[in-house]
Amino acid sequence: MGLGAVGLLMTINQTFALKLLGFYPIGNAFIYYLIGLFLSAALLIFPARKADTERLPWYDWVLAGAALGGAIYLGLNGLRMTQQGWEYFAPLEATLVATMMLLLVLEGVRRCGGWAIFAVALLFGLYPLYAGHMPGFLWSNGFGWGETIRAHVMGAESIVGVPMQVVANLIIGFVVFGIALTITGGGEFFMNFATALMGRSRGGPAKVAVVSSAFMGSLSGSAVSNILTTGTITIPAMKRSGYSREYAAAVEACASTGGTLMPPVMGAVAFIMASFLGVSYGEVMLAALLPAVLFYLALLLQVDNYAARKGLMGMPAKDIPRVRDTLLSGWPYLLSLGVLIYMLLVMRLESQAPYYATLILLAIALVRRQQRLRISQLLDFFYQLAHGVGSLVAVLAGIGLVVGGLSYTGVAGAFSRELLLYAGDSIPLMLAAGAITSFILGMGMTVSACYIFLSILLAPALVGAGLNPLASHLFILYWGMLSYITPPVALAAITAAGVAGANSTRTSLHAVRLGAVLFVLPFLFVLNPSLILQGPLLSVMASAFTAMTAIWLVAAAMEGYLYRIGSVGVRMRCALLVPAALMIYPEWISDLLGFLALAVCYLMAMLHTTKRADITKCST
Repeated sequence: MGLGAVGLLMTINQTFALKLLGFYPIGNAFIYYLIGLFLSAALLIFPARKADTERLPWYDWVLAGAALGGAIYLGLNGLRMTQQGWEYFAPLEATLVATMMLLLVLEGVRRCGGWAIFAVALLFGLYPLYAGHMPGFLWSNGFGWGETIRAHVMGAESIVGVPMQVVANLIIGFVVFGIALTITGGGEFFMNFATALMGRSRGGPAKVAVVSSAFMGSLSGSAVSNILTTGTITIPAMKRSGYSREYAAAVEACASTGGTLMPPVMGAVAFIMASFLGVSYGEVMLAALLPAVLFYLALLLQVDNYAARKGLMGMPAKDIPRVRDTLLSGWPYLLSLGVLIYMLLVMRLESQAPYYATLILLAIALVRRQQRLRISQLLDFFYQLAHGVGSLVAVLAGIGLVVGGLSYTGVAGAFSRELLLYAGDSIPLMLAAGAITSFILGMGMTVSACYIFLSILLAPALVGAGLNPLASHLFILYWGMLSYITPPVALAAITAAGVAGANSTRTSLHAVRLGAVLFVLPFLFVLNPSLILQGPLLSVMASAFTAMTAIWLVAAAMEGYLYRIGSVGVRMRCALLVPAALMIYPEWISDLLGFLALAVCYLMAMLHTTKRADITKCST
């Protein structure tokens, strides 16, 4: 908690240039201090082995102290490091400290990210050592041990590179805002608000799960933590209303997974994306808005179709709060969100906006009794901050080794050139290769790690093929996060299955069907940038309408229910995919053919329904 409090105070001092007690370190020194504080916190919070879960062994204190001490040494010498080029030539003691910090970063990424990310960080972090022995475009001038260590720890492209700069300048503020919303009761408000909006409709509990997870996921950006908070309420409610355990868990898994994509506070990867692209976070947020809305619309349509086909009703009236009462009790959360969005999109104060929004929320909490904070909540606030930011710092510092290893050797650019050469002029082949690569890497990495890795290797190739840069980066993000709901990993589905007491394999299969639109959406917006709000307004509106129609048809095909018709068989479900596929392709001719095919499907369905009714009448 103390490390989290000091880290927050130092970040606020840097963000607002307060210069408290004359302390205002230069850029790399500030990042070293943050790494020291939050990497130390991660080494104390996340155990080295399962046996240490219930205790804090002495060696964790030693490692945490070493991380803090090493970072302070590097921070105090930050200016000297830059002026004298320690990246190339450094005193012996500085090289020894750098070696120690490199090992501690690897231990941190192992504890917080797992063995898969540790292996990737180690393999690519050490790439400069054996690059001179690699064949073809993988070859590069080799580095020695000392050169590699100094480049990673004291250079500008690795541990203190873009990922850590984004954490220091942007992400900590948004983590603070998300935690403040949660501990002041924001989670309960958004759950009540979703219930008031959707609870009365058929299949109400499932729709509440979708909407509440969209709200909460947009603030936390974490699928698993969202499931463990909202899911403990929504999954039992869905089971009571008639949904099977597996289906209820799958709904929550898909809805929570979409939180990474939902503005205004997306996952950490969105901030990293903005830095890589050299655009404002507000621009990334706007681009991600329509695809996220389309995804949640597809989920709502599917659970509605399922409820209609199964005859499931809404929630009891006594369990549904009034919209007016809910808004009156929760207006501080909406006000703080409104301030955040205004400052992001209009004032462009990205680094300062979450702190102002948090300040407004906490000021109101001091006045209103129902949101007033207790000492225990404040302590929990600092613990959650140390836990969340500590995990991010440990993982992203480790992924910085990957960025550094590929940047220093120049292999990243060579890989992109080779991929372009292999694909030729075939955009579909390029996208297919990108989708498969992103999906496979997403199985063993966090979304942020997967995105950072592929933004260096794959994104330049997609952009070089003529695709929209922002759409290309979002394409990688979407495919990287699919592993949350698809076997064999399906982390979100497995977590939700645990909450529901359901079979994890069947839950994963249900989640794949519910999240089918996630497999389609990336191709929609990467081929048609109007869907990320790039282009004339009329083009954006036409593309949005066509995409919504296509998604509605996919939902109808997946669940076997067509509005105004009722339940449909396998043949009609397959037939509905034809107009959906035609509307996905971004050409007005294909859209026109798609609407004609939809009309034919409806005509066939109505004729079949009439014929079936006549047969039933005659038999009666």
